[in-house]
Amino acid sequence: MKLLTAIIKPFKLDDVRDALSGIGVKGLTVTEVKGFGRQKGHTELYRGAEYVVDFLPKTKIEIGIDDNMVDAAIEAITKAANTGKIGDGKIFVVDLKQAMRIRTGETGSEAL
Repeated sequence: MKLLTAIIKPFKLDDVRDALSGIGVKGLTVTEVKGFGRQKGHTELYRGAEYVVDFLPKTKIEIGIDDNMVDAAIEAITKAANTGKIGDGKIFVVDLKQAMRIRTGETGSEAL
């Protein structure tokens, strides 16, 4: 099992969710987050005053997934979230040692 974490632009969430549903992903967790990478934020003008936006709004998607679906999920997210512009995001994959469904007590892949 793997824990797949994707950081994407917020307006791409529906596209990514649809793409993941299309390959059989049954559930995911979404969090509104802020951060920066190579973009380093930007400067904006508000009522004549200039200010720096250091952290940009992003959406974090977390998915517990079987090992055999990881490559398909990465491909689906990459295609759906890609705009071709800086700040499209990143995908992280880490080993998931254990998962448990609280309601039924199922563990491992059955809990996903």
